[in-house]
Amino acid sequence: MRGCFRRGLRVLAYHRVRDFDDGFAFDPGLVSASPEAFRRQMIHLREHFHPVTCREVVAALDGGPPLPRDAVLVTFDDGYDDNHAFAFPILRETGVPATFFVATGHIDSGLPYAYDWLAHLVLTARTERLRLPGLGIDVALPGDLPARRPLVAELLDRLKYLDDAGQQAVLAQLELDCRRPRATGHADCRPMTWDQLREMRAAGMEIGAHGVHHRMLAKLPDDEMRAEVSGCHARLAAELGAPPIAISYPVGGPDAYDARVLDAVRQQGFRIGFTYISGVSVPRAAARYELLRTGIEANIDAAWFEGMLALPELFAHPSRLRAYPA
Repeated sequence: MRGCFRRGLRVLAYHRVRDFDDGFAFDPGLVSASPEAFRRQMIHLREHFHPVTCREVVAALDGGPPLPRDAVLVTFDDGYDDNHAFAFPILRETGVPATFFVATGHIDSGLPYAYDWLAHLVLTARTERLRLPGLGIDVALPGDLPARRPLVAELLDRLKYLDDAGQQAVLAQLELDCRRPRATGHADCRPMTWDQLREMRAAGMEIGAHGVHHRMLAKLPDDEMRAEVSGCHARLAAELGAPPIAISYPVGGPDAYDARVLDAVRQQGFRIGFTYISGVSVPRAAARYELLRTGIEANIDAAWFEGMLALPELFAHPSRLRAYPA
């Protein structure tokens, strides 16, 4: 049966690589693996599959050399600094290339990511109730942090149904209520720096686009959506010395991009685009801007990871909102 899937491109989507415990005051759903688990996963890729780069995928789509059998592309979304601290050394050690999709506005500012900061505020709020009328939420807050995590998951699900203005209003209200603006920052939620990205690129990693401010592109007016696409492209070209060829749509689910977004991405000169919809892609020119990816989560053990790669279509989860963490 495995032979049916060997020609498909498996794209793995990671967010964060780090250890965490019950006291971790950010969204644990964004932690894809511990450093130890990530090392095992990359060793398995190197020994049993063929890691490829975005450039190789583009070349195959353009009629060049076909991808090898059992091709796997490793990707990261957002640009957390633990990507540089933990994932990058392991990738270099194991000889596995990867593409890091970064939100350039966060690289410029050093500010935490909005969705994760919202999770942090709910997890650490010193209040007995959480009132967010924009999300239809008015509930008592549990006293301990682990008990608040299900509420955070529900809140993030509801938030992503709102348009961009609604999302920004909820975030602003929560920051005001908690008296914790994002500018205060936190060591557990920092983006990488341009120097770190340049170091990674010099070592053979690829850097791709993830918007300027990590906004859901399909929920933006045309001018703002195009500014997110073109602004990210321009900053990456200016800082890294070459324009990016690949983009990953923030959040990445079916409601996160649309025909307008795909048109803007093509016009900007991107060569491929990635969703956060689970599945295996058969590389062909018609689908080059809607490539599928398999999200990797911290609760995946070694056997499950190996099964996902060996029989990816059998292990792919159905598309649903919570499948797209960031």
